[in-house]
Amino acid sequence: MRTPSSTCSRPENCRHNRYRVDPHWRPMRTYDAVLFDYGGIFTDSPFAAAKALGAEYGLGFEETSRLVFGPYDEDTDHPWHQLERGEMGLEQARSSIRSLSEEASGLALDPVDVLTRLGDGGIREFMIDKVRAVRAAGYKTALITNNAREFRALWEPTLPLEELFVEVVDSSEVGFRKPDPRIFELTLERLAVDPTRAVFLDDYRGNVLAAEKLGITGVLVGHEIADAHDALTELDAVLAGRYRR
Repeated sequence: MRTPSSTCSRPENCRHNRYRVDPHWRPMRTYDAVLFDYGGIFTDSPFAAAKALGAEYGLGFEETSRLVFGPYDEDTDHPWHQLERGEMGLEQARSSIRSLSEEASGLALDPVDVLTRLGDGGIREFMIDKVRAVRAAGYKTALITNNAREFRALWEPTLPLEELFVEVVDSSEVGFRKPDPRIFELTLERLAVDPTRAVFLDDYRGNVLAAEKLGITGVLVGHEIADAHDALTELDAVLAGRYRR
């Protein structure tokens, strides 16, 4: 913010129209919060794992993902969706998915076979460092994860949750899952942040689009490590006001 160096009421008409920089001026922040998915952000993507599993059985990615995870652009009664909403236990969901996939493809696919592959790539420490930096810069942070109650004891210890996030929203606890807009609305309500002042990172395009429909700025994270680094570069540009879609 600049202030006139003279006492003229209209500086543009002053003989010496000189301005000095206010040393206390700072650019106005556009965003107040950054929201992160878990799988595919801090770990390898479960969709990449599904693709690898499908390739072993001669199935394409779309078919494998649909059989194991259901139509992920929607919120349906598929066993995986019920599991993530906390409406069904893991063993019942596994049994139902094996039966459904065997009926549809002749192969009894087990979702746990997909998820056990996520541990192969470990936790992405560079992503943890980014969340630390974002929070240190004064942004509110939240984790929004589609998950199962039975997995909580496995994934929660992988991150210093209290250090990194103001809020952790687990679909199996709140009863709705991405892309249901209510999970975003609940998170923003807890943070006391308007949708237009939040950024959301996820590895599934349908979830990003659902967030964007509410006014949240979305950043899609690809399935490779290089894609994740690119997404963080995009996040930096978004927060700095340098990125326009």
